[in-house]
Amino acid sequence: METGDDGRGAQEKAMNDIATHFNPMAPGQLHDPYPLYARMRREQPVFYSPMFDLWVVTRFADISEVEKDTARFSSVGALDARAEPHPEVRAVLAQAYPRFLSLVQSDPPDHARVRAVFGRALSAQRIAAMEPTIRETADALIDGFVRDGKADLIQRFAYALPGFIICDLLGVPRSDMEQLKRWSDDKTLLMSATAPIEQQVQSAHGFIAMERYFQEQLHERRRNPREDLLTLLVPQSLGGTAPLSEQEAVCNAMDLFAAGHETTTGLIGNGLWLLLNAPEQWEAVRKDPGLLPNALEEVLRMESPIRGFFRTVMTDTSLSGVTLPKGSRAFILYASGNRDETQFTEPDRFDIRRADAKKHLAFGKGIHFCVGAPLAKLEGRIAFEQLLRRLPGLRLRTDEAPVFRPYFMLRGFEHLPIAWDV
Repeated sequence: METGDDGRGAQEKAMNDIATHFNPMAPGQLHDPYPLYARMRREQPVFYSPMFDLWVVTRFADISEVEKDTARFSSVGALDARAEPHPEVRAVLAQAYPRFLSLVQSDPPDHARVRAVFGRALSAQRIAAMEPTIRETADALIDGFVRDGKADLIQRFAYALPGFIICDLLGVPRSDMEQLKRWSDDKTLLMSATAPIEQQVQSAHGFIAMERYFQEQLHERRRNPREDLLTLLVPQSLGGTAPLSEQEAVCNAMDLFAAGHETTTGLIGNGLWLLLNAPEQWEAVRKDPGLLPNALEEVLRMESPIRGFFRTVMTDTSLSGVTLPKGSRAFILYASGNRDETQFTEPDRFDIRRADAKKHLAFGKGIHFCVGAPLAKLEGRIAFEQLLRRLPGLRLRTDEAPVFRPYFMLRGFEHLPIAWDV
């Protein structure tokens, strides 16, 4: 009997240890969270985190089940770590639109209504037609630092390339990109709800400013329609054709700007870091750029730019033998599912020729599969083609360490110092 009690006590201690240690923004987990994720999958695949007041789902199969079952797991609030913000933050956000239905944060039947608009805006034909502009933009950015022999890849290239392209797609001036990026960072910080309250309040003001910016842009499109995505978002109430309310149009524009640059920035930065740390595979891609598409799928599997999304549990339900109560919050951890040993052989090994790399969760599954995935992959491929062609001897700098971004949902670099031969 004593042995049994000791065994249960040890098991409970291990479970509590995992729950206590889970913090994506802790320095060790920013750098390398994967040993902890492997332990989570092995010992406690679904667990409650008291720090974040949510249930963490770590296995590929469970994540896939959550993604596909919109009746049990609602996507409303999919970007928010906490159901309610701090009172001081809430006071500022009272000036904003109420909780809205965006593409990412909606369930059927509303989701289909919103996605139909984006389906037209991000058609295969429209995306393919953007290739020359993406390549010209990549080259112009490289022109700005190619003679220096060193640069911060993120600050000089990986932020700006997708940022400029999403501005073009929306139809807003590229000169507004830096301000939009700052507001988008405010939005991202608010989603995690873990920064100091003063910083959250400041970010809430940035969130309001971003809303007003896109509201004005949509009103301008009503007066002067253009061939851009914002014109497609103009709701019928403003004389447009989109089956959206004004608040839905504004909030979807905000989400699209964030999604349109965050994923690709992470894909470029994470991809270069992985490839330059695997010289044989970097050399293989350099000699045969035809390997790039699958290499980028493997990058998305190994280092998903989106760590995961939130869901609201709509009814008492069970995952891996654990009961999640109705009304609780869940976090589906793509970054763990993408290294699930039951799905991928040697999941911690980076292999640009991996046959099933495309099976990753980085762009979601089911109805919430990322509508912008083809654009992100096109931008990533062109970015690497131009970096390979223009920067001979490309390498990571040894005199300056990379810096990860301290965000709950995002996995990527704030700074990635590189050098090359000039």
